[in-house]
Amino acid sequence: MILNKISLPSLLFFACLAGGMFSPNGDLLAAKPNVLFILADDLGWSDTTLFGTTKFYKTPNIERLAARGMTFTRAYSSSPLCSPTRASILTGLSPARTGITTPNCHLPKVILAAEATSTGPPHLKATSPNSVSRLKTSYYTLAEMFKDNGYATAHFGKWHLGSAPYSPLEHGFDIDVPHWAGPGPAGSYVAPWRYPDFDPQTPDEHIEDRMASEAVTFMEQNQRRPFFLNYWMFSVHAPFDAKQALIDRYAKQIDPKNPQRSPTYAAMIESMDDAVGTLLDTLDRLKIADNTIIIFASDNGGNMYNQVDGTTATSNAPLRGGKATMYEGGVRGPAIVVQPGVVAANSRSDEVIQSSDFYPTLLEMLSIEKQSDQMFDGISITPALQGGSLDRDAIFTYFPHSPPIPEWLPPAVSVHQNDWKLIRIFHSGEAGKHRYKLFHLAEDIGEQHDLSAKHPERVQQMDALIEAFLVDTNAVRPQRNKRFDPSQYRPRMEGMGRLKNTGGKQAKKSAKPRGKPVAGWQPDGTCTLKRDGDALVLTSDGGDPYMIYGLPKPVSQQPLTLRFAMRSNSTGRGQIFWREQGVRPPFLAARSVTFEPEHDDATHQYAIEFTPSSPIDAVRIDPSTAAGKIRISNILLTDRAGHVLHHFTP
Repeated sequence: MILNKISLPSLLFFACLAGGMFSPNGDLLAAKPNVLFILADDLGWSDTTLFGTTKFYKTPNIERLAARGMTFTRAYSSSPLCSPTRASILTGLSPARTGITTPNCHLPKVILAAEATSTGPPHLKATSPNSVSRLKTSYYTLAEMFKDNGYATAHFGKWHLGSAPYSPLEHGFDIDVPHWAGPGPAGSYVAPWRYPDFDPQTPDEHIEDRMASEAVTFMEQNQRRPFFLNYWMFSVHAPFDAKQALIDRYAKQIDPKNPQRSPTYAAMIESMDDAVGTLLDTLDRLKIADNTIIIFASDNGGNMYNQVDGTTATSNAPLRGGKATMYEGGVRGPAIVVQPGVVAANSRSDEVIQSSDFYPTLLEMLSIEKQSDQMFDGISITPALQGGSLDRDAIFTYFPHSPPIPEWLPPAVSVHQNDWKLIRIFHSGEAGKHRYKLFHLAEDIGEQHDLSAKHPERVQQMDALIEAFLVDTNAVRPQRNKRFDPSQYRPRMEGMGRLKNTGGKQAKKSAKPRGKPVAGWQPDGTCTLKRDGDALVLTSDGGDPYMIYGLPKPVSQQPLTLRFAMRSNSTGRGQIFWREQGVRPPFLAARSVTFEPEHDDATHQYAIEFTPSSPIDAVRIDPSTAAGKIRISNILLTDRAGHVLHHFTP
């Protein structure tokens, strides 16, 4: 009755205040749904309790989230590494199309178009293209779509798609906290951390607790209007540290026979799960949970090669491989979609989905049309959310790189079609032809039985799908390596990789130093060192080459940048370690930063930023992970402003 006495303009006004809308005939419709997108970092398929694959980790809040919607048992990231997948979520496009194929978006060099290369390390048959290093602002991102449709938008946590002018603020987000472009948390999960203009509120504050608290404030401030909350966790990416009380508790529960036995990683999982619980509690308290779509996913598989607590960070068993591999452990992860009243609670789907599907799916869920010139490599998965099947032929994963880690492969692309998976390994066969691995996942989830020789017709049929995909996306492909040397090729090493010796208590001891120090640098691992004019020449016979420099006096400035020029014909990821004064063991993965060197036998400049927790008294450079000759010069330790704190003069 009261409504009959209020004018239509007044009704429209109050409806707008409430975030609602009216149909043409004046009927009140439900408010636009809020959207909460939770993306975990490096969370493996077996890192939650969703699939019965872990007895060590505890994720009750993720289970609580799953009880509200649909869990996907076959959810795939668009890449086995983070930045390519993040770009695919925001654009709905494959890494093959965006050109972002490695997580190099924190490095100083701005690359906006992928480039093919004709040469590479002599032991590899194929080259890797140079990846795009920033998400271009020309893309119409998920956040821009929401903003144009009246949503408040906010990004909390990890970004790793470029600093300004390529930050979240230039891609449609009103808020970006902590406005950090790095590959992981700044220095530590537990304060003191080192984010510019973002200080901890308590001496031992955990960054995931703080991010959840900031997200709660955003939801409280926007509870009467639709919002898009992009909660991209730092967890559970390296560096590996956590609340000490949690570490101590899990240390008492270790089963030495369980491949998941790192108490630090288990504590990190719990803090991640606590953040999910905080977000759910807030939606319930504000009484907006019934009008909020929630998506939970991971950007790639679990980290099964970095060491922590004397073991690998985690295990993805029964899947093979992990982060940075083309096997299932690198690309298959947990995924949950919630929409109360639409998606059945506590439901499951075995349909194959991929991270590039989320953008077109949200458009359909919200009845929003895509832009007239907009295209997607993903599809809407709403039929699966309604309990049906998806009308798709296949999904593709493009990873034209070969980081030498356990279960590594040369540059490759894969296709999943029903229960079959085919991996094309570029130019790795005889006479430069491609090589293939074929697996039937329904019977061989661990990818132990290559069926390519047994089913050549299926290989041919599925490879035709791969070729059509590469043509359609205009992918910049690996080329035959003009510098390939058959005498240096070691095919049996493929799929084996190595574990980085990071000095943990149970890690393997390094080899004896390979010679005397040169200009203060001690060669170690698998290399020798000599001086050549103003440069150091490091020669590696493979495995784990590195060199260490003890500083004449501790350096306490925060953050720090190690700058140098390097020319290399080796291969593999680089890594910078620092030794904190009085802290043992001296070099750990938790006190390191990885980077992606250019191993094209040309000189490149590098600026690797790191944030120690206390004064440092030594640095270590691991320039590659394989055989080769590496020339390093003009090594400087600077503060963020570029002021030189130490010049490592040869």
